[in-house]
Amino acid sequence: MAKLERKFPSVTECNGSSTYESVAADLDGTLLISRSSFPYFMLVAVEAGSLLRGLVLLLSLPIVIISYIFISEALGIQILIFISYAGLKIRDIELVSRAVLPRFYAADVRRESFEVFDKCKRKVVVTANPTIMVEPFVKDFLGGDKVLGTEIEVNPKTKRATGFVKKPGVLVGDWKKIAVLKEFGEEKPDIGLGDRKTDHDFMSVCKEGYMVPPSKSAKPVQPDRLKSRIIFHDGRFVQRPDPLVALITFMWLPFGFILSIFRVYFHLPLPERITRYSYEMFGIHLVIRGNRPPAPSPGTPGNLYVCNHRTALDPIIIAIALGRKVSCVTYSVSKLSRFLSPIPAIALTRDRAADAARISEILQKGDLVVCPEGTTCREPFLLRFSALFAELSDRIVPVAMDCKQGMFNGTTVRGVKFWDPYFFFMNPRPTYEVTFLERLPKEMTVKAGGKSSIEVANYVQRVLGNVLGFECTGLTRKDKYLLLGGNDGKVESINKK
Repeated sequence: MAKLERKFPSVTECNGSSTYESVAADLDGTLLISRSSFPYFMLVAVEAGSLLRGLVLLLSLPIVIISYIFISEALGIQILIFISYAGLKIRDIELVSRAVLPRFYAADVRRESFEVFDKCKRKVVVTANPTIMVEPFVKDFLGGDKVLGTEIEVNPKTKRATGFVKKPGVLVGDWKKIAVLKEFGEEKPDIGLGDRKTDHDFMSVCKEGYMVPPSKSAKPVQPDRLKSRIIFHDGRFVQRPDPLVALITFMWLPFGFILSIFRVYFHLPLPERITRYSYEMFGIHLVIRGNRPPAPSPGTPGNLYVCNHRTALDPIIIAIALGRKVSCVTYSVSKLSRFLSPIPAIALTRDRAADAARISEILQKGDLVVCPEGTTCREPFLLRFSALFAELSDRIVPVAMDCKQGMFNGTTVRGVKFWDPYFFFMNPRPTYEVTFLERLPKEMTVKAGGKSSIEVANYVQRVLGNVLGFECTGLTRKDKYLLLGGNDGKVESINKK
């Protein structure tokens, strides 16, 4: 017997002045503007798996679409899950779900449906997507209480996903309805939100149901309306890998890799004063602002250039902007990377006294670049500045750094850091912006001005934040790595893993 099709009003007709106790809402196409979950499966396939797995997923898309439209929604999603998840460590999937996906989800939250969802006290998301994939975002950014989603099957011995799903299977149609009834019991949800016919089943058991129609004019919610802010995130893709974007990216990869090799190794032997101009020949745009300090005269200590940290290339870009070699210090760059660096890169030990002595010795010989944040931050925020630099010199020159990457991110937490510069130079038209500020006045230094090192560090952070338009925070390298990588960010702990 055919089911009677029930019509539901648009979400725009929901009485926003009313207070609702509970809501059950679909995710793709309902709370999110996009109706397709393909980009997020692609992110899992690439970031928890490999580029090869991502390519296989892209090539399989026609099969997924045919299965989804002509056979069943459940089969199409099962194919996505199998290709994206089979053989992956559960730990890697969890980290990608926490470190990579939220940035893309957060940019796609639909305003009118979120406003209704957010007014409810008890918020439950009902989705065909794997629970493990969407739960961190739903709870941390949407304020959801629970996710009713598809549960993936895990090999108990290897702790890897098998690619299949647990019973009752992919959560669509009647299974969504059963999951909602089981979760809420006799207390039916006040509101049900969905965007397609297969959502009607669970919406019909809610006291009120509203459809979220597809709309090209749908607006995303403002980032500050979400429950958390995106400050840290990981992953190589800059843009959400929709099918067309993914296709262009994979087509560009071989050309981009060859181009990055030329960009890196052609410039290694060149003097910095020439590199500035040859960068433009290779499609690298370098913007230099402010007055560049001259080289220190013989017998005079060098300048200490203090910059915010965007990528591992920051000190090299400063050297190119100055037109001369400067030294830099690093904690976690490999010996091979230091060997290939076009400027002297000195490894520090995280022993405060030993590092202070090493930095003082370098400054007696010439200029030095330090990044007191201790790690990179992609978003417009500045992390807490370590105060050690302020104790070692009064010749402090703040330098504001920013970069623009259109296809690939040149930083990583979980990936191989050696490839960071290559990914940056794989972008078709990368841009770096360097702004030299005036040297700190003597009254704002430790030795001559009597300021504490913490006061100086905070002052430099504020100055750079004002120039860049970035927000200053008290977050640290440890905060970043605990969130994105599940470790404290020290080389020792990573090696132990």
